[in-house]
Amino acid sequence: MLANLGRDNEHMVVERQDEGLTGDWYIQVLFRENDTYQLEYRDGVAAEHYQTQTVSQEKVLRAVLGWMAGTAGWQEEFMWNNIGSMFAPSNTEEPDNLTA
Repeated sequence: MLANLGRDNEHMVVERQDEGLTGDWYIQVLFRENDTYQLEYRDGVAAEHYQTQTVSQEKVLRAVLGWMAGTAGWQEEFMWNNIGSMFAPSNTEEPDNLTA
């Protein structure tokens, strides 16, 4: 899938689904117009959403396979930015899970 990313097919997502896990668990790759790979992963909640970029398809492949296998340290080849604030509800929106 990763090797086939290109102009007409620039995005892939691998999602982890487990009855014991709540939230969204995934890793995704976007092949950008400048021939770089944007790699993101989320560990359950928006606050744990990270992003990085690289020109190396090989490093992206190792990261995706490491994430899928649950290998410790799969993300160590990159400098990650936490972008969770981009997904937090704004002050004007009510949260989805409001409890009294």
